[in-house]
Amino acid sequence: MLDSIKKNLLFSIADIDSIPDVGAFNLRVNGEGFARSSTETVTIEPKKDKNGIDIIVKPFAKADRVHIPVIVTESGVNDTVYNDFFIGEGAEVQIVAGCGIHNDGDCDSRHNGIHRFHIGKNAKVTYVEKHYGEGDGNGTRVLDPVTEVYMDEGAECEMETVQIKGVDSTERKSIAHLKAGAKLVITERLMTHGKQYARSDMEIDLDGEDSSAQIISRSVAKDSSEQIFYPRAVGNCRCRAHVQCDTIIMDGAKVRSIPEIAANHEDAQIVHEAAIGKINNDQLTKLCTLGMTPEEAEEVIIEGFLN
Repeated sequence: MLDSIKKNLLFSIADIDSIPDVGAFNLRVNGEGFARSSTETVTIEPKKDKNGIDIIVKPFAKADRVHIPVIVTESGVNDTVYNDFFIGEGAEVQIVAGCGIHNDGDCDSRHNGIHRFHIGKNAKVTYVEKHYGEGDGNGTRVLDPVTEVYMDEGAECEMETVQIKGVDSTERKSIAHLKAGAKLVITERLMTHGKQYARSDMEIDLDGEDSSAQIISRSVAKDSSEQIFYPRAVGNCRCRAHVQCDTIIMDGAKVRSIPEIAANHEDAQIVHEAAIGKINNDQLTKLCTLGMTPEEAEEVIIEGFLN
């Protein structure tokens, strides 16, 4: 049961003894803390008032890595955690998160991760989050993450969120506030199938001069699934932002893409693009002439699009 989930996360329980060699980590299984380790520059400690952890990265720490995976293997789990990341001034850190849910039962299994990032002056953060679900039961697999990002002057943050398979319902909410010179890049990659539902609401406030943001969404909607993508970029000063949404729609799926831009200053430069369409027939034909079946060609195109 756990094996297939582990293969689809960036972290494996089988490697738990070697994790301290690659950085600090916190592993959560079925709503309970399972294992945790800190390093000289990264401290992970449990919250005293609610479920969750505080991850504290010392100022000017370099090339640190933090792993915070979550695994759910029991039906009926309803888990909510509150994780706060405090990234010190000038630090550089890579954070790898992921949630795998296996549900073979009749009850819903749910995990909600409430993540707040406090990124210090001139710090650099790379954040990767992967969601995966599987199971043959009637119970659904639900993930509703919330992400808040607060960036000080000159801070840089790249966030990549990936959800490719098996999650029946997800509603993602993200907000960010950028001070002067801060740079934020958010990339979302998503595929839904069956009767799955996915919604992403996002608001990025560029509050400091010369701050910048780039929001990129690439998704594939199959079968009778439904997707809604609603990003909003707000320029409150001299700043730059670009919002791009691209979706491949197939079968009887439904997709709504609602990029919104708002300028509250004459020197705010904000652009949005959105496109929804089916797979290009010329691409399918070309791959089929190389010996692929239509199904194989379709998979290759989708994989390339999402990568």
